[in-house]
Amino acid sequence: MALPQPTEGTRWRCTLCGNLTRFDVTRSSRVVEYLHLDLAGEARVEERDVLSERIESVRCRWCDAVDQVELVDRPGAGS
Repeated sequence: MALPQPTEGTRWRCTLCGNLTRFDVTRSSRVVEYLHLDLAGEARVEERDVLSERIESVRCRWCDAVDQVELVDRPGAGS
């Protein structure tokens, strides 16, 4: 089950402990990247275009709960 991403007006909140700030997020992404390799062969991503992205799970760093997040309004959102 894909989880909703926070928006400008919402944020995640752990329903078990109330955490608002620390989460481990597992996501799948399809991206196109423009790589620049220097003469030594070290690669650096100069451009990244996200074609699709899906959040698979969110784990709370405080209580270790998995997929127990909800979207709540950010303070001052919409004002």
